[in-house]
Amino acid sequence: MQSVKEGVPMIKNRETRDVISETGSNLPDYNMYVMSVRERIMYILLAAVVIYIVSFIFYQNLFISLAASFLALLYPKVRTKEIIEKRKNELNLQFKDMLYSLSSSLSAGKSVESSFKEVLKDLSIIYPDSNAFIIKEVEYIVRKIEMNETIEAALEDFANRSHLEDIENFVDVFKTSKRAGGNIVEIIKNTSNIITDKIEVKEEIDTLLSARKFEQKVLTLMPVFLILFLSTSSKDYMYPIFNTLAGRFVMTVALILILAAYFISKKIMNIKI
Repeated sequence: MQSVKEGVPMIKNRETRDVISETGSNLPDYNMYVMSVRERIMYILLAAVVIYIVSFIFYQNLFISLAASFLALLYPKVRTKEIIEKRKNELNLQFKDMLYSLSSSLSAGKSVESSFKEVLKDLSIIYPDSNAFIIKEVEYIVRKIEMNETIEAALEDFANRSHLEDIENFVDVFKTSKRAGGNIVEIIKNTSNIITDKIEVKEEIDTLLSARKFEQKVLTLMPVFLILFLSTSSKDYMYPIFNTLAGRFVMTVALILILAAYFISKKIMNIKI
């Protein structure tokens, strides 16, 4: 065991390490991710190769391409953010399945505590992999229930570590209904349906955008392949571009514009609901 910061232990998960919550639940904080040394080296080398190839296509210069390759040292930080976002999206989709099962159990007249035990059985069928995020989370909640601890505390820990608005909203409603009384089963069912509908809308938006995201990647790569084609088929025509200061300045501006277009289009298609 080792620590990233004081009071926050680490566990090894396959070839990566996840930051464990400070509550001692032995479950990860989904807003944090620490790469293993092997994984970090792999991503740096992969990024360095890609940057070198692209730089050589644009500049046809060994030293400039090698110098640009050092930008690969920044890639693990970018990749870490992507992995965190991917894990949170995966957890959010799995949470939707949990809500479906929970709502069904409550509709059958089961208590909230008994419903979570049924949810674990249902999710084990949907996700045979015991390492699925939602399986581990529901197992933790059920274990807390069996130890006669409050279900609110277990759910609150889950919400705090998930950093997902849908989960946080569900837990807030659950805690409020528990304190205020009333028909808690009906309240949870209605809340589950609302949150599930929201997640499904997000899924539909992602599906509609999938074709546009593919087009975005194609349009980003087209200028690179065009320059590669011209530099191999019309060397005399491209000679001033690769061998004069003005030509390299033009290529630098072109490269900056391509990257800017990529990140702007990516930002536009990152729709939050």
